[in-house]
Formats: sequence, structure tokens, C-alpha cells
Amino acid sequence: MNQPLTRSEAWRRFTDPALLFVVLAVLWEKSVDLFGIKRYLLPPLSQVLDSLWTNRMALLAQSWVTTQEVLAGFALAVLGGVLLGLAIHAVPLVRRMLYPLIVVFQGLPKIALAPLMVIWFGYGDTSKILMAFLFAFFPVAIATMGGLAGTPAHLVEHFRAIRAPAWTTFRRLYVPSALPSIMDGCKSAMPLAVIGAIVGEFVGARYGIGLLINIAKGSFDAAGMYAAIVIVMVVALGAEYLMTMVEDRLAKWRPQPLHETQ
Repeated sequence: MNQPLTRSEAWRRFTDPALLFVVLAVLWEKSVDLFGIKRYLLPPLSQVLDSLWTNRMALLAQSWVTTQEVLAGFALAVLGGVLLGLAIHAVPLVRRMLYPLIVVFQGLPKIALAPLMVIWFGYGDTSKILMAFLFAFFPVAIATMGGLAGTPAHLVEHFRAIRAPAWTTFRRLYVPSALPSIMDGCKSAMPLAVIGAIVGEFVGARYGIGLLINIAKGSFDAAGMYAAIVIVMVVALGAEYLMTMVEDRLAKWRPQPLHETQ
């Protein structure tokens, strides 16, 4: 896990990408007319911004629906992934039984399950939350298993030699060792949760940004489609910022292994 950032580093974390976005925005706006790109293929940025403003209330309402689905699915994925990783690491029988299934389901294209989620759970939020969960679950579970398995063997032997209680060993050794890997898994899983929710909305939904994209596509509203996609990008960036805040908090909080505090 990264060390806490200085104020200057934290500021540049946002200003540097913002500068890149400004450059890309100017190139987008000018390239449409410069290269004679058809507006139904790529509308200029000004037209997309106009659509964003015109449809701001609908976009805001539907983005909140999608954000709730993403956060709920991601929270379930973190809880389930960490618990499963702990169980597989601690119980050999669970590892022998479930690890092959994880490998199989990890390789399964999750998008193929979206129609089944709609059939089983309907057009409401449940099917979208489950899609976000399915996309985000496996990176968290695998990162947890990897982080726990990567605990230095000599430190494990040291804790055994001093007959440290199981809870102390878990809290003082396994948690600090596995936490960076778990956070990396969570950071990888968060954008996947966004993708999962949007895929679920594409297949069938009453609300959400994916539904707005489908509506704009059906009416050949290119600017409306790009406006909705911009909102998806904002949701993903917001989710990434949330994970960065959590990581910075944990970098200050996390306990140090026993050998570092002696």
C-alpha cells in the first residue's frame, strides 16, 4: 500500500489528469470539423455539453440510480471476496472444494449472465446489483488469497514460536501483509462494478444510465449517447476517487507487523 501523500502530491494527482482532459477536450472539439467527421459518428464536444445541460435532470437522476447499484454490488463483492479468501486460506477443505470453481467462474464471460439475471430477478435493481457483484467479486477474492498467501513464512514461524494467539497473529501479521493486495484488488474491482451495472442496464432495466444510452441509440441521438457515456466516466472517476480516499485512510491506520514495532 502506498505511503500517505504530501499535499503537493495529492494536488498534482488531480491537476495533472485535469490538464490532460483539457487537451483532449480541445482536440475533440477541433478535430470534428478539421477532419470532416460526420456528426452522427462523433459530435463535437460542444454539442455533447449542450446535451448534458439540456438533459441534466434526467442524467443526474439516472446516474444516481446507477451509482447506487455500483456501490451496493461493490460492497457485496468486497465482503464476499474477503470472506471467501480468508476461508480458502484458513481451511484446506474449503480451498480444495472452491478454488477450482473460482478458476472456472473467473474465466466465464460475465456478460453472458446478464440475460439470466434479468430473467431470474427482473428489470429492477437486484439484477444490476448482482451483475456489479459478479464483475467485482473475483478480483477481490483472488487478491485476498494472494495477499494472505504472500505473508512471509519466517514471520509466520516467529509468531508460532512465541505462541501468539490466533487473533493476534491475524491482526498483527496477516492483516498488514494482505491489506495492500486487498486494496489493489478493490481498486481493480471498482471500475468492473461500474461495467457490470451498465451491462445489466443494457440488457434490461427500468432506470439507469445504460437505459438512457439505449434510448439515445434507438433515436439516433449521438450527442445524447456521448453525454450518457460522459456521465458513466464521471461515475467511474468518482468511484476511483472514493477508493483512493479509502486507501489513503488505511495507509495512515494500518497496524505495523510486530517485527517493525520492536
